[in-house]
Order: sequence, then structure tokens, then C-alpha cells
Amino acid sequence: MRNNFCRVPVPFRSSPAGPRIAVLADSDTRWKWGALTARRLAPGDHRVTGYLLRGRATPTARQLGEAGVAADAAPAEVTCAEFLAELAGGRERHDVVVLALVGGAVQAVLHGARALWPRPAARPVFVTGYVGVVYEKLADGLLLRHGADLVLANSGHDAARFRAVYEGAGADPDAVTETALPFLDGAPYEPAGNRTHRVVFAVQPSVPESRADRTYLLGRAAGHARLHPDREVLVKLRSRPGEHTTHLEEHPYQRLAERLPGGLPPNCRLVYGHMGEVLDTTDLLVTVSSTAALESMHRGIPTAVLTDLGIREALGNQHFLGSGCLTSWDELDAGLLPRAAPAWTAAHGVPAPRRPADPYAAARQRLGRLLAADRLPPVDPYYTLRTAPGYLPGILARQHLAPDGTPLPGAARQDGSAARRWLRGHLREAARGAYRHGVQRVAPVIRRLGEL
Repeated sequence: MRNNFCRVPVPFRSSPAGPRIAVLADSDTRWKWGALTARRLAPGDHRVTGYLLRGRATPTARQLGEAGVAADAAPAEVTCAEFLAELAGGRERHDVVVLALVGGAVQAVLHGARALWPRPAARPVFVTGYVGVVYEKLADGLLLRHGADLVLANSGHDAARFRAVYEGAGADPDAVTETALPFLDGAPYEPAGNRTHRVVFAVQPSVPESRADRTYLLGRAAGHARLHPDREVLVKLRSRPGEHTTHLEEHPYQRLAERLPGGLPPNCRLVYGHMGEVLDTTDLLVTVSSTAALESMHRGIPTAVLTDLGIREALGNQHFLGSGCLTSWDELDAGLLPRAAPAWTAAHGVPAPRRPADPYAAARQRLGRLLAADRLPPVDPYYTLRTAPGYLPGILARQHLAPDGTPLPGAARQDGSAARRWLRGHLREAARGAYRHGVQRVAPVIRRLGEL
């Protein structure tokens, strides 16, 4: 992926070769955000070591490859306790740790770090943020991320909201740092004449959630293809059946397409692949609320955010109010090509194509100051046993940490023999397969039986 941002040298304390960065991610999309954020924070010479937090959404090798960004070595799969043990005395010291995780896991790592370094010390700099549009659980997610040295906001709009939440809770808002989504890249859109040749419907794993709504949207995409036989309509999928992303997908579009009345027309097909590469040949991007809309707007591609199912917080499309892109399949069928309003994109962290401004300059300057310090103060999360005694212990227990942030007995296992590691790996894959089968096959059947 091409880097359009300016390369500003920063005097890191780590080594002449640049900082050593660890990225801990819990899904394919968060891995993409975390790894690209690491590249933006430290352009040039640096080393990125990848870790995948073991859980239901741990990405497959195919998903990691499709993300389009790699670490300097294959990411290692770890538990939270194992990652903390690596920070405490692993084979490699890390100067920066990018936490590309759900809020509860971020909070667990931060409390684990506080237990490791309870006094000022030469500890890593902790960085976290959001992989895309923040349209739900704003206060909950932000307060779970409080305590990181940098909490990245993807736009000026988000930075103002983040600071307001922290200030309202009496938490220090200083860590909030305005940036932009790290994967806003790619060549500006150049229309192929005055005709729209390729329409891409970017689907999401959990938006909308119901089978009926997802079948409706797929049917409208197929109907658009039938109405416009000169257009190619691609349904861009995030994962294959059995794989999980950031959110659960109970009704995969692959299975819905098999049951769609009339099937998909010849000019409508399901596709996978890297979103940036798909956008290279896209003339119209259609979605409910996917972050792909921001990538499309950045390039200047006509972008449609669907209103067919309403403008609702549960869908996330309310984020696009004022963008000029809210529309319906009926309007797209009639030939509408929505264009994003420049004032809206500027306020929401979507720089115009070819714009020279570097949205990561402030983050790099702050990171440079932190890395130049001999010692950093202890990590200081807002949630403690004093502020949230009925909430925090459960958050930490999910990651097998005690209320004081230390690993529970047996949480950090030794590697053991190669045979043991092989057996544990296969058992984990079998358990994940059973869980995914339950979510995608068994749960919908039980739900339908319950409705009889």
C-alpha cells in the first residue's frame, strides 16, 4: 500500500534503527489498523512484531494476507497474560505497543502494565484507538481505553467527542491525539467516461443483523445488476463461512446467495480481496455504514450510504448525516451517483486526494517526546477498584487477570514441547470451528424454532 503521508524524522530514544513496535490485535480488521498505525507512527526504519490475542475472532492466515499489511515476522498467537509476560522479560524489548483490541482487552493490558511498572520506569509507550467509525458505546469504549499514552482519534470530530467524554467523567483527556484512519490511501478516482461500469456493495458482518434485512439488501444488489446489465455489481465479502471478523456473522451472504430467489444474475458476483485493490476499479461504492465508505470518499469515488433500513444508531449510518451520501437503492437504480460534501469529509478525518497535509504529524511528535524520556509514569487508567469496583474485576477476569492486574494462576503457560504446542493448536482450531458452527448454523435454527 502506498504511503501518501509526509515522512517527518523523530528523535526516538530506542535505537538508531528506529523504535521497536509491538502490535497486539484480536481480529483481521484490527490487525490491519494496528499494523498500519505502527507504520504511520514510525515511518522509515523500525521493527514491527505482531501478536494475535487468542479468542473467537483470531484471524486465519488467509484473512491476514487479505489485510494487505505484514509484520516483520509471522504474528504469534498469545493470551493476554502471555503477552504481558513477553513485555516483562521476553526475547525482545518493545519501545511502543499498539493495542488494536476491543475496549475490555485494552483495559486488561493497561492494568497488567501498571502491575509490571507500578513506579516511574523505562516502560513501553502504549497506543490505542478505533479501527473505524465510532457509532456506539462511545463512553464505555473510551473509558476502557483510558490510561494509554496515546488514544488516537480518527478525525477532529472524534477528538472533540473523546475529550468531552473524558472531561465529563473527570478523566485526563491529554492522551487524545487527532490522526486519521491509517488505510486512507490509493489513487484518486478517475471516471471511465460518463458511465458507471463497476458497482461494489461492501457488506458488514453484523450490520444489519437480521436474516430478512440482509436478504433484502442482497436482493436489491442483484436487482440493480438486472436493471443495469451494462454494469458489474460486486458484493464485497469480509470473510468466508467459518471465519470470524471483529463482529459475529450469523447469516453469511454466501449462504443467503444460495437461497436467493432467482439467484444472482451473471453480472453480479461475490468477491473477496483487499479493499484498497477492489476500490482501484470501483465506480460506485454502496454500503450501510462500512468504513470502506471513508476510503471511497477519500479517493473521490461516488459513495452511497443506504437508508433503505432507516437511519438508525443500530446501523451506524447516522454517522454520515450531512455527508451528502445518504441514499436508497431506488435512487441508485434511477442513476444517482452521490458525492461526499467537502466540508463533511474535512471534519470527519477524510482528507481530499493529493492533499499534502500529514494527519499523523502531531501523534509522531507526541510519541517522540515520550520515547525521549528516560522514565515514564505508571499507566493510569480511569477505571480502578475505587472508581469501578463492580465492573473492573469482571473485565480483567475475562483476560485471566486478577483485580490488581497480575495474571491468575496458570494464565501464562510455558511453551512446553513441540507436540504439546501442536496438540493445543489443533484443539483450539477444533473449538473455534465448533463455536462458529454453533453461531452460524445451530443458533439460527434454535431461534426459528423458538418463534414457532
